[in-house]
Amino acid sequence: MDEKQQHGYIGRKDDYLRRLRRIEGQARGLQRMVEEEAYCIDILTQVSAMTKALQAVSLGLLEEHMSHCVMHAAQESDTAGQEKIDEAMAAIERLVKS
Repeated sequence: MDEKQQHGYIGRKDDYLRRLRRIEGQARGLQRMVEEEAYCIDILTQVSAMTKALQAVSLGLLEEHMSHCVMHAAQESDTAGQEKIDEAMAAIERLVKS
């Protein structure tokens, strides 16, 4: 990637960092719940909330990638655009499998 070109998420970097810090706090909360032997269903509920939060970050980053990086590459050439599409599809496949 050209040094002058920025990643698509740069405009929302602070938002992503805030969300990731919140998720980090959720992970610490889950650790504490296990240490304190909390009820299984309560732990699973928090795991579900954390998973949804991570998915929201992932979808936001994917949208930024598609609308910025893929679009930019497609404007450069069909080959570069297709490479970015293939890269995005591989990322989507990994997200769906997780």
